[in-house]
Amino acid sequence: MKYSNSTMRACNISYDQGVPLVTVYSLVLAVGAPANVVTLFLSLIKICRKNVLSVYLFTLSLSDLLYMGTIPQWIIYVKNQNKWTQSVTACQMTGFIFFNNLYISILLLCCISTDRCLVVLYPIESKWRRRRRTAVAVCFVVWLLVMVVHLPVFFLSNVKSDEYKNDSCFETIPMPSLVAKFNYARFCVGFCIPLFILALTNLLIFQRIQASPCLSVREKSKVKYLAIAIIMIFLGCFAPYHIILLSRAVVFSLYTDSCWFEEKIYSVSTLFLCLCTINSAINPILYMFSCESVRQELYREVQSIRNCSSHRSNRSESYILRNGQLSGTSTYRIEHVTTEN
Repeated sequence: MKYSNSTMRACNISYDQGVPLVTVYSLVLAVGAPANVVTLFLSLIKICRKNVLSVYLFTLSLSDLLYMGTIPQWIIYVKNQNKWTQSVTACQMTGFIFFNNLYISILLLCCISTDRCLVVLYPIESKWRRRRRTAVAVCFVVWLLVMVVHLPVFFLSNVKSDEYKNDSCFETIPMPSLVAKFNYARFCVGFCIPLFILALTNLLIFQRIQASPCLSVREKSKVKYLAIAIIMIFLGCFAPYHIILLSRAVVFSLYTDSCWFEEKIYSVSTLFLCLCTINSAINPILYMFSCESVRQELYREVQSIRNCSSHRSNRSESYILRNGQLSGTSTYRIEHVTTEN
């Protein structure tokens, strides 16, 4: 039972999403963990070759992998019908990592789109002004800012009095005033502003590419569909959860007893929370494996490892496999628009 903060009556919260959510979490872990490990490896190689954008991709994959290390705990939690059976510290750490990853991912996606936009709009200037150390500093600030803002996560499990505590983890029903204010901020700063940045930067990229006489129709279509995919995936993964956050905060502010609303949207809110995790598995596919030169890079590295282990290649052949040229100028051009720079 969860309790109303004002009337102290029990909210009749029912939970019936166990099997679907366990399936989704398991798929995200099965797909996302290896995909992010490969992305981490490839982006590290590109960082060593002075690629700026790969700094953001490396940081994004690192954050996603840290979160995926906690997915087994979420699976256990869901299978136990949202009853936390581990220690309070484990709950705090798991929640802290989840919320950090959620907003680190959102902010880094904005950094990636902004960086791509600068390359497209100012190709000459950005070539000289963009630096790896600047990207590293930006990533550090993003991590630090998000972690500091979410430090209250360590205390959210203690916002209710002992008399009305339950065995859930970070499900603050009834919603305390502090959480309601925090939800307003998360919706505005953590969702609306990043959505505006993503939409604006991808629109500018699309407009510039469409006006370029150097790219083929196929290349322009690729950029168009990539921009659409970025926006749609962002909305699909993050919009439902943040709309629920906002609606809960609004109802809490307008009504003295919000149990009727919490009872209606509880199962839906757990589903929308799960949707946020899908982004961690999609990011590598969207930003790395959809790129032709990255696939070629991965193929060359695998072939190089194979040849090295079997001792079938001489030194010059291994060098070519590790440092082969990109296929054609069109690939080079499209890489400036998608993931390279």
